[in-house]
Amino acid sequence: MIKEEKMPKNEKWVEIGLEMLSEEFGEEKIKSAIDAVKRFQVEIPGWALGTFGGGRFGGYIYPGAARNIEEKLDDAAFINSLTGVTKRFATHMLWDFSTDGMVADYKIAEKVAKEAKDRGVELGAVNPTYFLTGSHMGSFTSPDRKTQERYIEQTILAGKIAKDFCNRVVTLWFPDGSMYPGQIDLKKAYERMKNCLLESYSKMPKGIVILIEYKVFEPGTYSTTIPDWGTSFALAKSLGENAGVLVDLGHHHHGTNIEQIVAMIIAEGMKGGFHFNTRYAADDDHSVEPNPEMARIFYELVKGDVVVNTDNDKNWAYMIDQCGGRENRIMALLHSVDSLQLSLAKAMLVQTEKICRHQDADEILSANRLFNDAIINADVRPVVAKARIELGVPADPVEAFIQSGYQEKIEKQRA
Repeated sequence: MIKEEKMPKNEKWVEIGLEMLSEEFGEEKIKSAIDAVKRFQVEIPGWALGTFGGGRFGGYIYPGAARNIEEKLDDAAFINSLTGVTKRFATHMLWDFSTDGMVADYKIAEKVAKEAKDRGVELGAVNPTYFLTGSHMGSFTSPDRKTQERYIEQTILAGKIAKDFCNRVVTLWFPDGSMYPGQIDLKKAYERMKNCLLESYSKMPKGIVILIEYKVFEPGTYSTTIPDWGTSFALAKSLGENAGVLVDLGHHHHGTNIEQIVAMIIAEGMKGGFHFNTRYAADDDHSVEPNPEMARIFYELVKGDVVVNTDNDKNWAYMIDQCGGRENRIMALLHSVDSLQLSLAKAMLVQTEKICRHQDADEILSANRLFNDAIINADVRPVVAKARIELGVPADPVEAFIQSGYQEKIEKQRA
């Protein structure tokens, strides 16, 4: 890897930037933004640190990719040492807790949890794996009862592992759907999905939070059994108060107002969670970018008191879900964390009370301009850098990674 020579974000640069931001938004706003960035925690995905996903086109695997769960945990611990906010590591059942890719093993999960703790990190959300061998006709929607039972058993086990070794969160994404009209009975598929969810949930340990993900398409190109947030919402509501909606930014039609979806889920008092990434065409594996949409989403999360709330039970679950085919995966995760922190900082600077006065007076463009002063125009890099300095981590984790020599080390070790 080429080491770039850049001027470090030193404390003088940070303080000058904070002074300028304080003049515009007020000192209290800046302090609140710094505190929010320090307290925000986001999980990194174990699947981004291995070889999955890179070989779909061209067979490329990025140099130094982790070859096993132990090396994934090594990378996760290193990432957390640079960020201080990524102590949790999300797992996939049949990749991380299985020897044959067919059945998960409780004992392996116990071992992985111990190895994570030994490295100073923790296991976060558990993801049952519904899309490997045997799910070509669906998992929960399969017309074959034996296939359904296999996946129900895995889901129940995920709940037990989440309770005993993780953070009590289980996230569900199903590949179930169809490629052609008439291929499946759409109503029956939904009913099977609902019934299997109810059966699984009823047999899981009490207190487990179930988050149901949705996706417009993939792998089915005509229908997906859980295609949108409304379907996830309906299914979660049928399960009970410990179920909620998992929003993945890539899983929407282009132009969808995702922040409005977030606002509605919060308004309904539904539990929620995020899989953060960026999409340009029809895939959701890109790293997070600090764009206006991301900042607007964080504004609704901040306003809804479901992020950096001192009462952790009120916070949503926040996870990165990315697995790019070409970029360095460790750098990509660090870049995503950076982007999320920048987006949160912008959201914290929005002058909501002043905007409300413009809204009440029907001063449309004045409200919009004031909103965008923070969401689009504010340079919040000093806020994020200050938060990192106070956390005792590098002001620029991406640059710290480049200069660390870690990439060169793992390429030699894992050649």
